[in-house]
Amino acid sequence: MSDFEGLKALVTGGASGIGRATADLLAERGAQVAVLDLDPSSVDKPLLALAADVGDDVSVRTAVAEAAETLGGLDVLVNNAGIGAQGTVEDNDDAEWRRVFEVNVLGMVRAARAALPHLRRSRHAAIVNTCSIAATAGLPRRALYSATKGAVYSLTLAMAADHVREGIRVNCVNPGTVDTPWVGRLLDAAPDPAAERAALEARQPTGRLVSAAEVAGAIAYLAGPLSGATTGTALAVDGGMQGLRLRPAAR
Repeated sequence: MSDFEGLKALVTGGASGIGRATADLLAERGAQVAVLDLDPSSVDKPLLALAADVGDDVSVRTAVAEAAETLGGLDVLVNNAGIGAQGTVEDNDDAEWRRVFEVNVLGMVRAARAALPHLRRSRHAAIVNTCSIAATAGLPRRALYSATKGAVYSLTLAMAADHVREGIRVNCVNPGTVDTPWVGRLLDAAPDPAAERAALEARQPTGRLVSAAEVAGAIAYLAGPLSGATTGTALAVDGGMQGLRLRPAAR
C-alpha cells in the first residue's frame, strides 16, 4: 500500500512498542516519518530520530519544529508517548499522580499544540491519540492509569470538535493489553510471571495479548486519507474485551 505517499508524520514515543510499529508501518506505506522519544538511539533511517521529552514544553516545541522543517511540513501526528501506573487510589501519592498526568495527558497537549500550526497547512491533517481500554472498562489496580486514559478519551472528542472545521481529524485507538516491553517488565516483576501472563490473556476474549502491529494497523487506518470522514472516534483494538460477554467455556 502507498496511501501515505507524500505525507509527513510525527510519532511520539516512537522508539519502541506501539510507537515504533506505527512509525515503521507509516514509512512502509509511503510516509516520511519523524520519531520523537526520550531515547531515539535505536531508530534508524529512513525514520528521522529526534530526542524529546513530552513532559517539557520547550523540548516538544523544538523537536516538532525540527521535524516539520526537515520533513517539509506535517500531515499526521500520532500522540503515542505514555507511561504506565499500577495500584488503587491509595497506592500512589500526589507526586506520582502529577507525574503520570504530565506525560500521558499534558504530553499529548504539548505535542498537539506544537503541531497544530503545521497541520492547518495540510490537506490531509490527522491526529491519532493512543488511549486505552482502561478509559472505558473498569480494570483492577489501574486507578491512576485509567484516569489519565479517560482524560485522553475526552480530550480526543473535544479536540475533534474544536478542529473539524479546520480540516483536522482527531481520533484515538483503545488497545487492550498489548505485548510491549512495558508489559514485559510488569510480567517479569510479578511473583509468578507465567500465571500473570495467563491471567492477562484470559481477560481478552481472543485469549491472547494484542500485538503492537495490530494497534499500528488501527492507527494507520485512522490517520490515512481514506478515513477522511472519520473523526471523534475511539477504535477498540482489544480482542473483544470491551464489547463481548462470553459464556464460560464448556468443560
